[in-house]
Amino acid sequence: MSHSHPELTAPQPLAPGGLRVTPFGGLGDVGRNMTTFEYDGRLLIVDCGVLFPEDHQPGVDLILPDWSSIRDRLDAVEGLVLTHGHEDHIGATPYLLRERQDIPLIGSELTLALLTSKLREHRLRETVHHQVREGDRLTLGPFELEFVAVNHSIPDALAVAIRTPAGLVLHTGDFKMDQLPLDGRITDLRAFARLGEEGVDLFLTDSTNAETPGFTPAEKQITPVVDQVFRESRQRIIVACFASHVHRVQQILDAAYAHERQVAYVGRSMVRNMAIAAELGYLKVPPNTLVDAKELADLPPQHQVLISTGSQGEPMSALSRIAQRNHHFVHIEEGDTVLLASSLIPGNENAVYRVINGLARWGARVVHKGNAMVHVSGHASAGELLYCYNIVRPRNVLPVHGEIRHLLANGDLARQTGVESVVIAEDGMVVDLVEGRAQVAGKVECGYVFVDGSSVGDITESDLKDRRILGEEGFISVIVVVDSVTGKVVSGPEVHARGNTLDDADFDEVKPAIADALDRAIAEGNTDAYQLQQTVRRVIGRWVNTAHRRRPMIIPVVIEA
Repeated sequence: MSHSHPELTAPQPLAPGGLRVTPFGGLGDVGRNMTTFEYDGRLLIVDCGVLFPEDHQPGVDLILPDWSSIRDRLDAVEGLVLTHGHEDHIGATPYLLRERQDIPLIGSELTLALLTSKLREHRLRETVHHQVREGDRLTLGPFELEFVAVNHSIPDALAVAIRTPAGLVLHTGDFKMDQLPLDGRITDLRAFARLGEEGVDLFLTDSTNAETPGFTPAEKQITPVVDQVFRESRQRIIVACFASHVHRVQQILDAAYAHERQVAYVGRSMVRNMAIAAELGYLKVPPNTLVDAKELADLPPQHQVLISTGSQGEPMSALSRIAQRNHHFVHIEEGDTVLLASSLIPGNENAVYRVINGLARWGARVVHKGNAMVHVSGHASAGELLYCYNIVRPRNVLPVHGEIRHLLANGDLARQTGVESVVIAEDGMVVDLVEGRAQVAGKVECGYVFVDGSSVGDITESDLKDRRILGEEGFISVIVVVDSVTGKVVSGPEVHARGNTLDDADFDEVKPAIADALDRAIAEGNTDAYQLQQTVRRVIGRWVNTAHRRRPMIIPVVIEA
């Protein structure tokens, strides 16, 4: 089945009695998950997350879903369902609430608690919350919601079943099928089967690990490895993991207690999230185990454990600063052990290895996924997805959450179990469920929305291209003063270069050519400043490319005196 949709146009009006599903993020990327469901003119949103920038997006802090196509219809939104508390599912919510502050928020206890602290940071007032748990049902406008427990790498994750007169939709959120989870809360396959018996018309399934054969290992399989690291370490242990991975932190706290060590959190998000998880009972802190980071420094190294953010090599994270020896109170010593208890998110490999090398240079032993079983995924592998398809027996499948290769692999799994209607879509593609059949019905505008400092959506791909050129090739500025009466060059050209190997003196040979080109342009009647700037740009651009094989950014300034 082809996944290309070469000539998609704006979607036609939705057929009466149909359900329209539009992904605004998460299909083509691992991140910024957001999907809208429309029935009878009313909207339901599931998830509203961020994507973190890569190296080719300099200066960008976050990337949001592009909900511009529903911006003028936000008053039709019945609610925002949040499947779990990871940033790629809740991180963009404050930006959406800036546009309509009273959108009702629906999620589990931990998810809403993590979101509430985020809203406080953004100085947004509390909005309507519907706290739900597995088994709960909730009606919002034409949408009847039912929540199902799923297991993931953060506690309290939920799948959501959405009933409308158009049919029954089941959205898994992010999930796996760990049969022996640390908190004893398994993915509720009995509920999946019951919904399957009722008849699932559209099944949206997590694709992140669809290419990975077999089953995702249990979280408990890490415990012996963590215990061995603690047993063998003679000095301080520093553990880096995601600031939301409550189960992983629980394992570290338990190991520290067993080996008579004390623990401190490093990194603002880690401190905040673990305080919330402990307060709500999702994290059980053993007695006399947790101390303030400053107190920890007074203990002997063999009694210290630091749990830090920065497992992805983020440049400003605690671990990166430790590796560069510029953290204000944590300094790596010979013999320390650093445990990277997380996966490598694609695109972050170089940053992570830079941190590993930095730590190793100072004499630390670094234990990571490449040399020990210190991480298991939070997503269902191919074997688990096959199980789900056989249990649910959906009429239509829309793979979600993943890059294109993951979506295609997930679609293949669905077809192997006998699902005939598999829709491979990308962000912005509109999928209509009409009379039990799902198909792509068009496309809405759906790009990246970049957050740069306090600016949201002002940065374009063209700006990023300029930044990449500046970063890689530097720039050349050319200043020329032209007499507005005679049209003659009266001063300059003055040429300066920055960020490349060229000296100001290198431009002496091209200056006469710039002056000649300007004289010719003015003689031909081109006196407009913009046209004269373009003349300067062409001459110096050709010269620097021919003579030096460089393509820097050129900033010409023509001043009329």
